[in-house]
Amino acid sequence: MRTHSMTWLAAALALALASTATAREPASPTLPVPASGVVGVEDAQLDPAFWIARLGADADRVLLDPQQVSAANTRMQAADKTLFDLAALPATVTQAQAREWIEDLSSRPTRTLYDDHGQVIPAATLDGLVAAMQLDAIPATSPLRYALVTRRAALRTFPTSLRAFTHNDDTDIDRFQESALFPGTPVAIVHESRDKAWAFVVSPRYRAWIETKYLAEGPRDTVLDYARKSPVRLVTGARVRTVYTPEAPAVSDVPLDMGTRLPLADVPPNVPVNGQHPYTSHAVLMPVRGDDNALRLVPALVPKIADTAAAPLPVTQANIIRQAFKFLGERYGWGHDYDSRDCSGFVSEVYASVGLLLPRNTSDQSRSPTLQRTAFTDASTRAERDAAVAKLHVGDLVYIPGHVMMYIGQVDGQPYVIHDTNGGSVLGADGKLRSMHLNAVSVTPLLPLMYDPTHRYVDRMTNIVRVATPATDTPAEGMDAAQ
Repeated sequence: MRTHSMTWLAAALALALASTATAREPASPTLPVPASGVVGVEDAQLDPAFWIARLGADADRVLLDPQQVSAANTRMQAADKTLFDLAALPATVTQAQAREWIEDLSSRPTRTLYDDHGQVIPAATLDGLVAAMQLDAIPATSPLRYALVTRRAALRTFPTSLRAFTHNDDTDIDRFQESALFPGTPVAIVHESRDKAWAFVVSPRYRAWIETKYLAEGPRDTVLDYARKSPVRLVTGARVRTVYTPEAPAVSDVPLDMGTRLPLADVPPNVPVNGQHPYTSHAVLMPVRGDDNALRLVPALVPKIADTAAAPLPVTQANIIRQAFKFLGERYGWGHDYDSRDCSGFVSEVYASVGLLLPRNTSDQSRSPTLQRTAFTDASTRAERDAAVAKLHVGDLVYIPGHVMMYIGQVDGQPYVIHDTNGGSVLGADGKLRSMHLNAVSVTPLLPLMYDPTHRYVDRMTNIVRVATPATDTPAEGMDAAQ
């Protein structure tokens, strides 16, 4: 179910440097190696303007108008089973359904796991995590409760902040980290942990455990209506923050990630908000958790100079590139760990800023039934794969097992991608993989990327997905409209 970029992919991100490739995989064209050691990437290529200029007149052509964006999201919401329409959930949930949802995610680990000190996590600790879920206490039927998320909060496999790693020398890929939710996200509460400190929730794109201190419970209609309110401010920067205010600490200096949507507050334009005149800011309505844990909606200020918009940005190739490059250099964060994001979270938030909805994880994105895609199998030939790569459009998503990359253009026939990767290796002159430790949102050429010492990423592509395709367009050759 969970297929973020995998640890072993660190060794898979390899760049062919020389003519030492094996007989099975001919060497890629020679690319310059700058002082950074990142093959084929000069400083100029780290500027979005470089790639936008190469698009010429097509850069600002609108691929989907707002009505088409809305229709695409409606189709995906209806057809993609990894997305959850909270408004369609039943008023009550049965014990069997609640257990199924929880156990689908939170099964007791059977492999050895290590803590962040490199020590084996004892079996008794793992047993305790299962016991903390108190599944036997789920009633035969229980009403769903609703809440809004008040701060960016981690979604976890179990009701715990304990970090767990597959290897004792790895402190990056926390196997209990699933994702994160941003302020204003509506959730349905299914069950609580024994200590009431955690809740298992259904959010629009994920089901997992979240700390209850980040949830403000309110009536179902109030929670669901908040997500539909307009007018709004949509965060289009990598991250902005609300204005600092000692008068209202709950909404002071709150970080807001790309794609966060906040309705405007109905406040007089000439009356101070939280001790400050609002004319230099947008007054937005933020959820807070009261002393009684209940939902309150209060005004907060977001500076007008901050990177926000009144509506999703137009769906153009130039905007897709600009939005992707706003994350350039951000540390890789498995499951949105480190207050950042992983490969699938990265592309999700880029597309959210232009109004388009994607599933959370790579496997679900790559197989979503409403997106145009090219699927590859073991029977796909090298020629077929290379032909599909030659027809990539800016913004297309290229998937290999556990990883996704976004195509941004070509230089001298070499296709390039931007992607959030936790690894990076090159083939040295001896033909062996040498780690580059990219561990960030990075620009790299695509064709030299290696899955292992003898296979390119392209040879292990599972799908190419075109997200921003007008419904009136005929799919490009090699792009099959998914049914």
